Amino acid sequence: MSRYVLGRIASTVLVLLGVSVLTFFIAHVVPGDPVLVALGEHAREEQIVAYRRAYGLDRPVPVQYAVYLGRLTRGDLGISIRTRRPVADDLQEFLPATIELSGAAWLVALLLGIPAGILSAVFKDRIFDHLSRLGALIGASFPVFWLGLLLLGAFYYRLRWLPGPGRLDVVISPPPLRTGLLLVDAVLAGDGEALRNALRHLVLPALTLGLFSTAVIARMTRSAMLEVLFQDYIRTARAKGLREGRVVALHALKNAMIPTLTIIGISFGSLLSGAVLTETIFAWPGLGRYATASAISLDFPAVMGVTLVVAVVYTQVNLVVDLIYARLDPRVRYE
Repeated sequence: MSRYVLGRIASTVLVLLGVSVLTFFIAHVVPGDPVLVALGEHAREEQIVAYRRAYGLDRPVPVQYAVYLGRLTRGDLGISIRTRRPVADDLQEFLPATIELSGAAWLVALLLGIPAGILSAVFKDRIFDHLSRLGALIGASFPVFWLGLLLLGAFYYRLRWLPGPGRLDVVISPPPLRTGLLLVDAVLAGDGEALRNALRHLVLPALTLGLFSTAVIARMTRSAMLEVLFQDYIRTARAKGLREGRVVALHALKNAMIPTLTIIGISFGSLLSGAVLTETIFAWPGLGRYATASAISLDFPAVMGVTLVVAVVYTQVNLVVDLIYARLDPRVRYE
């Protein structure tokens, strides 16, 4: 197992290297000049020259990449052209908000998708199954931006049940910053008012972001459960007189979760990288809004930093999923 993990870590380094090469050169062939975006069209020539020299933009692209790669090996992601701060500091500031939102959306997808898929398979071709499949189809078809605006219009503007954009109401003082995760910081500070307000603000964006993954997980769980429920060992368990709930929970679900686990793992990575529209609609100060603003201003170091973070999340989630496979299926062995 240790040898397998070390091999996967080495392959992760190669994947990140490939991602950095592709992203770096694609970013530099995109039409537009980041210097003019940063300084404005009326900047003087000497200002432009000094700016290019300061950020190394006056060098050939291969040389710029070699310099960037050298800094990357030391953990230096460069300086953001837009914010004039180290990209690592920007990521440290904005990433926790995205992790909090993506984690809540992932939890929503699991709590809704897995039970819906199980019940849909158990009650195959009955009313719940039809409603579940219809809901999954609708959930997978809704555009995120449209769903977010719809939820805001219904639950914030019309009904006033939930708060609007942002992580906290303006009248609520945020808890002392420790982890950047607002819910965790509120718990650590014992600030119940901030915790309740942050949870209410999290509901709508988490539902918006998690609905698509809910639909995918529900459909995958249903398909895997249907395949397992007609196996011989399930018939044997029923013939032994075991209750149906025990058969489904202890015998069928464990084996059905093996193929579903892949979708569950990938969904977390996709939630983390796909939070751009959700964060924009709900004014959520996370990595998605930071990436959007950086892309608009042609902030190459910031775009590269965000891309590498997302690539790391995807590769590590896949590694964790592969390791869990061995726990669920004794037939899986990693040498």
